[in-house]
Amino acid sequence: MFQMKLDFLHLASISGSALISWVEFFLVIAVVAWIGVAQGSKIARFVGETKSELKKCSWPWNPKEKFPRSHNELLQSTLIVSISALFLAAFVTVWDFLLVHVLGIFTRH
Repeated sequence: MFQMKLDFLHLASISGSALISWVEFFLVIAVVAWIGVAQGSKIARFVGETKSELKKCSWPWNPKEKFPRSHNELLQSTLIVSISALFLAAFVTVWDFLLVHVLGIFTRH
């Protein structure tokens, strides 16, 4: 593996365009590192606030409860969300179909 890395570096140093590629690579790494350092406190605050908000959520399971109760609640919640998503998809599809055809009547030449 080490030999493969050395071969790659040797091949990259052969052409002048490879040097530009390496410069671009290190430039991108430097910019990403600078953004990470400059925005680090904002990112850390965001992660902390997200954890805090997730602790306030009502989850469909509780590790202290026995398995069947939490499992049934999880299945019921999943079923309700799936059916609601299907109804919403059908509603949007029907209205899209109707509006395309109605507007098509008025805009035909």
